Amino acid sequence: MISWQDGKTRCFWANPKNERYVRYHDEEWGRPVHDDQKFFELLLLECFQAGLSWECVLNKREGFRQAFADFDLDKVCDFTETDVDCLVENPEIIRHRRKIEAAINNAHIFRKMAQEYGSFAQYLWQWTEGKVIYDCVNTTSPLSDALSKDLKKRGMKFVGSTTIQSYLQAAGLINAHQPDCFLYAQDTKK
Repeated sequence: MISWQDGKTRCFWANPKNERYVRYHDEEWGRPVHDDQKFFELLLLECFQAGLSWECVLNKREGFRQAFADFDLDKVCDFTETDVDCLVENPEIIRHRRKIEAAINNAHIFRKMAQEYGSFAQYLWQWTEGKVIYDCVNTTSPLSDALSKDLKKRGMKFVGSTTIQSYLQAAGLINAHQPDCFLYAQDTKK
């Protein structure tokens, strides 16, 4: 842990040289999400992160926002092969054709699941019985293993257990702030 100029102690990964990353740590990461659009945004971004650093994805977040219609689920579901071809040429995002195609595929499945469960949030929070789990150690867990398996069975792509663990951390179902971090025990409801 690094003590910062503002006197707060943050998780080791919060790069003090990247203000965007610090704001993400302080204002978003680990705060319980209940909004389907936010869940969709985080899922899309986490799937692009697979094999890369989150900082890399976060630095391109605004490019992703523009390229993926402000993370509007219905609009992304309407993307065509022509849209995929354009996205592969877009330097503002990670131009990985399979991940772009997976994002569109996952949007269709996300929408179907939201309809089936009343919301995607209801589907996800049932896995923790509506409770936040504290775990700042694991990069996978029995929860991420089971959720990954279920999402893959439904047809989602780039949703391996490590990606899903990271997703659950970002969306606040798992509070992974380190015990010395000023946000660890804080009520992160927002």
